Amino acid sequence: MPPATTTEALADRLRGLQERKDLARLGADPKATERQHAKGKLTAHERIALLLDKGSFSEVEPLRRHRATGFGLEARRPYTDGVITGWGTVEGRTVFVYAHDFRIFGGALGEAHAQKIHKIMDMAIAAGAPLVSLNDGAGARIQEGVSALAGYGGIFQRNSRASGVIPQISVMLGPCAGGAAYSPALTDFIFAVRDISQMFITGPDVVKAVTGEEISQNGLGGADVHAGASGVAHFVYDDEETCLAEVRYLLSLLPSNNRELPPSAQSGDAADRAGDVLLDLVPADGNRSYDIRAVIEELVDDGDFMEVHAAWAPNIVCALARIDGHVVGIVANQPASMAGVLDIKASEKGARFVQFCDAFSIPLVTLVDVPGFLPGVDQEHEGIIRRGAKLLYAYCNATVPRISVVLRKAYGGAYIVMDSRSIGADIALAWPTNEIAVMGAEGAANVVFRREIAAADDPEAMRNSKIEEYKQELVHPYYAAERGLVDDVIDPRETRPVLSRALAMLATKHADLPRRKHGNPPQ
Repeated sequence: MPPATTTEALADRLRGLQERKDLARLGADPKATERQHAKGKLTAHERIALLLDKGSFSEVEPLRRHRATGFGLEARRPYTDGVITGWGTVEGRTVFVYAHDFRIFGGALGEAHAQKIHKIMDMAIAAGAPLVSLNDGAGARIQEGVSALAGYGGIFQRNSRASGVIPQISVMLGPCAGGAAYSPALTDFIFAVRDISQMFITGPDVVKAVTGEEISQNGLGGADVHAGASGVAHFVYDDEETCLAEVRYLLSLLPSNNRELPPSAQSGDAADRAGDVLLDLVPADGNRSYDIRAVIEELVDDGDFMEVHAAWAPNIVCALARIDGHVVGIVANQPASMAGVLDIKASEKGARFVQFCDAFSIPLVTLVDVPGFLPGVDQEHEGIIRRGAKLLYAYCNATVPRISVVLRKAYGGAYIVMDSRSIGADIALAWPTNEIAVMGAEGAANVVFRREIAAADDPEAMRNSKIEEYKQELVHPYYAAERGLVDDVIDPRETRPVLSRALAMLATKHADLPRRKHGNPPQ
């Protein structure tokens, strides 16, 4: 038989290469994909295809295999080692991604698996591009022992190094238990899908053994638990397709790294559009409730905004949106929940969001309608002083353009904390319905005039008279403006045009913090 020609030999090798790549994509067990779909879950490659622009994915190390021995591992050496890594584009911009492949070792992390993740994380940091992790793994690969645990350490170290440098997004699409849960916790945003996502440090079996409590996996660490009770998850959706579409939308609002500005977009919504409806949305009576999200919808381009942590600490609203095509972060008290009061959860939620926006050059617009901090023994004992100070620290430390608008109430320390002029807001505005004061007139009159009220023949009439006197002297809409604590009192209908002009003026703002290694924020 004549020897093969060079062309034939190369063709054989190319067929061998394609066979290996097909095996890497399909997996060694043809039924594994069926089992994944039977659980209502997509495969890692299917998820990546939904996340990235069509045909843009370039895989890294698809033929990687582990070198571990013992416990039968030497006989099981599948390609990819249970994680798909690479890069592609979202709306034309580079994004790096890794996705656990639950079909292989249950997505469990071993040494080679971890090294692939380390490599793609290093590439993302070096390239200055966002990193998205699609999590669906059973934790550390027990058969590889401490080598697997060390792999997690390398991931955590890189999460921390990338913090504030590139956007990091975790998408929970399966179980995430034990130490594995700390990587998502170190990233900027966590997305979760109902019924298939679970996160916990110790699972239901351990909880039952230690405490005697019986609870399901979803009851302990399901998507809705972390979106509403713990605050671990920022976004939750009913299915993977919607979830990954929303990840794409979030990426469209974020810069690729901390050296770039967020991407702008053309808007058909005129920057000088008047908001006549605002006069009806916000009642002049400070005791009446309303939904601040309706106000945000009226102020931003096309009424479109992405609310962060919508189900957790709903008394404050944090959202990303655009005004005149430019991305802004919005922090707003929510009178429809707990009257918009600040408490521990709201303070921590707002602080993290402010810090994120500052890290990635996203201007801040703060809408203020706050009656104060929530009083109560539980709040004091659980640390409202140090935990409320987190929001104060975040605003004081922020160097991005900052605009605050007082819509109605702004009382006491909560007024100061909500980006007042005194802590560094670049532009402080107020509506003519504003009440900026140490406290409400009713409470103030009871304190300041308690003796006169007690000695009066008609205490209630005296009290009402003193309330009105206090309002006339200290709580009228122009008191702060007269003292330069508010730059202007504006017609509510002109809020969007005023914000658009102010943001344009502040676009070139430059501010430096004192030279230091890092600050020491309240804990």
